[in-house]
Amino acid sequence: MAHIKLPGGLPGIIGPMAAYPEAAKPLNGLAEVILRGPSSLTPGERETIAAYVSRGNECHFCCQSHAAAARAHLGPEKSIVDAVLADASTAPASPKMKALLAIADKVRRDGRLVQAADIDRARAEGADDRAIHDTVLIAAAFCMFNRYVEGLGTWAPQDPDDYVESGERLAHQGYAAFDAGEIRDEWRAGANGR
Repeated sequence: MAHIKLPGGLPGIIGPMAAYPEAAKPLNGLAEVILRGPSSLTPGERETIAAYVSRGNECHFCCQSHAAAARAHLGPEKSIVDAVLADASTAPASPKMKALLAIADKVRRDGRLVQAADIDRARAEGADDRAIHDTVLIAAAFCMFNRYVEGLGTWAPQDPDDYVESGERLAHQGYAAFDAGEIRDEWRAGANGR
């Protein structure tokens, strides 16, 4: 049970966003920019970073939501998402992505852990300044999103299949078009109605 009164039956960040739409708009705007805006990283790569950071922070809802969006973006290469979540060091990700994930993990723990050697490694593997910037911003922002979800004590479905439909919606429609009422109805009719 959430620590505050939220609309019934809405998991993760959906409940607080439905209850407080004035906060939802800028939060979704930020997600739209960092996950779908201009970048040298693909949306699938950025969603994978978001899922990876959320996994490290033990935020099940955010991890599963963004893993589902990453899978939707990556299509036939979607198995890489689960491999990264299981163990980024052995996942069949590119050396550039592994270097960026290492940076993201350090930011997740404490941004001051990122050292020049981490940046040099990412650059040596082909990351440009934009990719490094976006990785750090995604990691920092998802620490905030994860703490928002967990700090309010929201609930999260445990079955990854419950996230597939919303992952497709996030991948194809994005975050800027978030409508709390629409999402509430979709959730209640979809995953909750199985």
